[in-house]
Amino acid sequence: MKKSFLFVYLLAFGSGLAQAQSFVYRPTNPAFGGSFLNYGWLLNSSDAQNKLQDPAVAAKAVEDARSSPVDDFAAGLQRQLFNRLSRQLIDNQFGEQGLRPGTFQFGDLQVDISEGAEGLIIRIIDAQGGESTVTVPYF
Repeated sequence: MKKSFLFVYLLAFGSGLAQAQSFVYRPTNPAFGGSFLNYGWLLNSSDAQNKLQDPAVAAKAVEDARSSPVDDFAAGLQRQLFNRLSRQLIDNQFGEQGLRPGTFQFGDLQVDISEGAEGLIIRIIDAQGGESTVTVPYF
């Protein structure tokens, strides 16, 4: 009997102690009015769930996975050789007189140094058709 009385008492008077609050919807996505701070989290979450991949990226990943340690060593050696040649070219050209215009040939690469209106123009031309231009401004 005490249990039923306690149950009725809590049911009758305990409901007055409970308080309700208003329910407010706040969107998560910044495109729909949500906080802009959620953008990074949403983008990373969608990228992690994305099962589709660009074919060019997939082919590059497969090509990179196929490279052997010998190929990596040869590529590193070639980079060091080009670095040393470029350093030697700069050391030979920069001196007491400064950088002198001229054309230099290094295997398949041709380096053309000329004077322009903005400064010295250094053109690096590859035999396969690639070309890069660097302008060193006058001081």
